[in-house]
Amino acid sequence: MNADLAKLQPYPFERLRALFAGATPPAALPHINLSIGEPKHATPPLIKEALVAHLGGLSNYPVTAGTDALRQAVAAWLQRRYQLASLDAATQVLPVNGSREALFSFAQAVIDRSREAIVVSPNPFYQIYEGAALLAGARPLFLPTTPANGFRMDFASVPPGEWAKAQLVYVCTPGNPTGRVMTLDEWRELFALSDKHGFVIASDECYSEIYFEEGKAPLGGLQAAGQLGRDRFERLVVFGSLSKRSNAPGLRSGFVAGDATILRQFLLYRTYHGNAMSPPVQAASIAAWNDEAHVAENRRKYASKFDGATPVIGKVLATQRPDAAFYLWARTPIDDERFAQRLYAEQHVTVLPGSYLSRTVNGHNPGAGFVRVALVAEVPEVLQAAERIAAFGATL
Repeated sequence: MNADLAKLQPYPFERLRALFAGATPPAALPHINLSIGEPKHATPPLIKEALVAHLGGLSNYPVTAGTDALRQAVAAWLQRRYQLASLDAATQVLPVNGSREALFSFAQAVIDRSREAIVVSPNPFYQIYEGAALLAGARPLFLPTTPANGFRMDFASVPPGEWAKAQLVYVCTPGNPTGRVMTLDEWRELFALSDKHGFVIASDECYSEIYFEEGKAPLGGLQAAGQLGRDRFERLVVFGSLSKRSNAPGLRSGFVAGDATILRQFLLYRTYHGNAMSPPVQAASIAAWNDEAHVAENRRKYASKFDGATPVIGKVLATQRPDAAFYLWARTPIDDERFAQRLYAEQHVTVLPGSYLSRTVNGHNPGAGFVRVALVAEVPEVLQAAERIAAFGATL
């Protein structure tokens, strides 16, 4: 077996199940799960209808590069969304089976194992970044994102010698779990470092369409590159998904877009990796990328939940509405594991301990003392959960 498998840590939800083992929550209170970032809004009918209408495509092997129609739909959406001067659907866009598999497989294609490799990641982080780095033979280097630094990755804190070994940098914007959006100045700094040291940037933007004011969408990596005159998107690849945008996590549909030279090599890897998207899923994806009405309605629901839940939870936990995404990152008055365990046992509400999303660096775990509250359930459930969290917090 691959010896690097032994370096992988248990996934957060596996740890959560162990934490709750033996607990008996009140049977009179229905369970409300706000721990996992799985959208619970209904999948739009237009997606399901397109999927069913194209089931005949199951009789054909799909092409790894996807259909011209799908790449063009994604490219057109990216140009509309990020005001891009140009984007070549044939060379700068690839369909993927959800951003998760692509974020993992991308590291396997990018990392040069013939020399020492570092993969830079935020901390807290999406655990796929760590696993991808370790199984590509690289060493993760975590940059803590904390209240003290405004939840930003402090690129200046990385010693030059470490940057010289960096081959890949993962960023997440809007961030998981903090919901923070990278600024243009941060992108400028990161691009300059990439130009100097030659590393590739993987920008995880799966939460990009969940924001709270129409007309004020979060800045994305391609958009930042365009504004800074980097129209070829050198060493930049962004990852997008329909899971959060269109409430279709089971569709497993997303895209990668950016540097054509990198994507050409990534496509070569993927032809062997065997991750071509099913033809019916491609048809359903085209329908989703071509429609914005359902996305705006989705945002309206999330805004309603944040408006109702944030002040209630804020009575007992220090938190505030994020820049974007659907998480509250809330400071706990007691140990975060203990908080989550007792909340489940006493109120039958599940949240995720922040320490499960982080790694200890220099003796400090930047997620400790926080919980991630995913406002993914429908509005009534979220508001009920907020009241239960407030009731539990009042006892501490």
